[in-house]
Amino acid sequence: MASAGETMAPGGPARALPRERFWYPYLLIAPSMITLTVVSLIPFIYTVYLSFHAAKFGRVTDFIGFDNYAQLLTDTRFWNSIGVAATFVFIAVPIEFMLGLAGALVLNQNVRGRAVLIPLLFMPTMMAPIVVGLLWKIMLAGSWGFLSYNVLERFNLIEGTSVFASPDLALYALIFVDIWQWTPFMMLAFFAGLQALPLGPYRAAAVDGANPLQMFFHITLPMLTPLLVVIGLLRFIDAFKVFDTVYILTGGGPGTSTETPSILANKMTFEFWNIGEASALAVLVWLAFFAFCNVFYQIAKKRLNAF
Repeated sequence: MASAGETMAPGGPARALPRERFWYPYLLIAPSMITLTVVSLIPFIYTVYLSFHAAKFGRVTDFIGFDNYAQLLTDTRFWNSIGVAATFVFIAVPIEFMLGLAGALVLNQNVRGRAVLIPLLFMPTMMAPIVVGLLWKIMLAGSWGFLSYNVLERFNLIEGTSVFASPDLALYALIFVDIWQWTPFMMLAFFAGLQALPLGPYRAAAVDGANPLQMFFHITLPMLTPLLVVIGLLRFIDAFKVFDTVYILTGGGPGTSTETPSILANKMTFEFWNIGEASALAVLVWLAFFAFCNVFYQIAKKRLNAF
């Protein structure tokens, strides 16, 4: 059996590989691994370290075990932030998913002007979050914003104030902004997947007399499932940890009605200077997503054959 650094020549004994060739793959991945270690692994390990210590006002003092976690898990503000994020995710992501898939199916029908339409559709996703936030803050501002004046006040949905100042409507306004920004991304990702599907199964189904609906459910969806699962999972994770647009538009208010875990962690760190508890929050969210992604992966692999 050939040892490390050796290869079997066809029909002959093992011969040694040059040392440079043996180390070449490791040298290729070394820059990315070093970068990931420096910018991700080391900060994460330090965050775990801080979560077990009393760290307030920039000073790390005594080891306190799980006190930060216990304090966090009994804090109603923490559970409120989880509820806000869950509401945001379970409304925004399914709508983005369905609209994105429907739009991709339309684009896949050789729509006239598609070459011009696709770059225009991608514009909301290409915008910087601060631009998106400022744009919608102006569009929905008080009684003079374009949509506030022409839609919300005209139909008596809200009067004399911004929709972002309403505890009952602010979260739904943020969900609307997220749908506007990320539906085009889902649409174009699914469109790219549709374009890559082989034509053979469709031709065979047409010969057998299958209608478009049967082709969609029995050919398109099964072949597109791996892409749907991966894009859906990535969007789910990204939506749960949303920070920038919420910070710009509401800052987590009014009150705590739009305070997501990311916003709460930011306030704990830079307003309350309770770094230990903020670190515990970050670790808990990471653990929750680690468990969720593992379960999701197993279900998608066994039930949907997505991986």
